[in-house]
Amino acid sequence: MPAADDWPVVPARRGHRAPASAVDGPPVSPARRGHRDRGSVAIEYIGFLPVLIFIALAAVQLGIAAYTASQAGTAARAAARMESLDDPPSSAAAAGAAAISDWLDAGFSVSSGDGEVTVTASVEIPSLIPGVDNFGSVERSSTMPRGKD
Repeated sequence: MPAADDWPVVPARRGHRAPASAVDGPPVSPARRGHRDRGSVAIEYIGFLPVLIFIALAAVQLGIAAYTASQAGTAARAAARMESLDDPPSSAAAAGAAAISDWLDAGFSVSSGDGEVTVTASVEIPSLIPGVDNFGSVERSSTMPRGKD
């Protein structure tokens, strides 16, 4: 193999990479160059993994909050429907709680007047993210006409 001083210095053409100069030394093969970088992608992935996990948990938490809001509306409608009956078979709170998922905690308030009844359901948003316990609650109201007396 010729010495580094024997490498010709050729000016680079436009759009082409110039060959290695005497300062750079002889060219290194791509197989040898990749040997030094082995495992760096795995280390970068491990470093970025906590960020990906946090983003995934935040997305799932947002979905749980939206699902809780939907369930609060369902609970309010079911409770208002039961409260509007002349002779209800169960209480409004029992009907509202039966209409939503078992793992959700709901509270109900009933107000009535002028031939109608309004039920407000308040459902706590469950937390999926460790260490964060309070995402608040979602409230939805529903108004139904009272049965004829």
